[in-house]
Amino acid sequence: MSDSHTYPSDVAFTPAVKAIQARKGSRDAYAEVETHGGWRSEIDEQLAGFLGEVNSFYFATASADGQPYIQHRGGPKGFIKVLDKHTLAFTDYSGNRQFITQGNLSENAKAYIFVMDYAHRRRVKLWGEARVVEDDPALTRALMPRGYRARPEQVILFKVTAWDTNCPQHIPQKFDAADVAQALASRDQRIAELEAELAALKGEPAPATPV
Repeated sequence: MSDSHTYPSDVAFTPAVKAIQARKGSRDAYAEVETHGGWRSEIDEQLAGFLGEVNSFYFATASADGQPYIQHRGGPKGFIKVLDKHTLAFTDYSGNRQFITQGNLSENAKAYIFVMDYAHRRRVKLWGEARVVEDDPALTRALMPRGYRARPEQVILFKVTAWDTNCPQHIPQKFDAADVAQALASRDQRIAELEAELAALKGEPAPATPV
């Protein structure tokens, strides 16, 4: 946590934000949250477990003059790694080679990770600072998901300053295609088993198993 921050949430609740909260009537409620723990600054087991199931998130940076930029990052579940209680890391794959994220981080280390879990209607927000590591092949190999068909270009280390979760309000429920396919396959298998049991009770030939 920065020396200028009294609470982890101060990374987002700037004086300007607090002034608007006060004007619109929510400052007292958030002040109460702050004094009772509020946002967290360390990666706990719950967050680590959540991130271990993540296959997609959004990564925000800004240029030196404050121009924001958001980039999607994806990979197999677990591609974002927890190195310690304050540090996340992930392999940065070769893409369109615009290098906007890397350029922004070269002059402004402040960064932000936004994770949306549509299936469970959860979202996690992480504030921090990030840096690009280009010259550590061993680290790149260690972080590269096994068997994933992508070309690793570098590593991004993200130092967590604060993180928080949001309520599920207004989050539409969506599911990954792979999870839906697996659920449908399980359903079809169960239907086939029940049809076979019913046929056996009736003394009829078992129906063909769907492929």
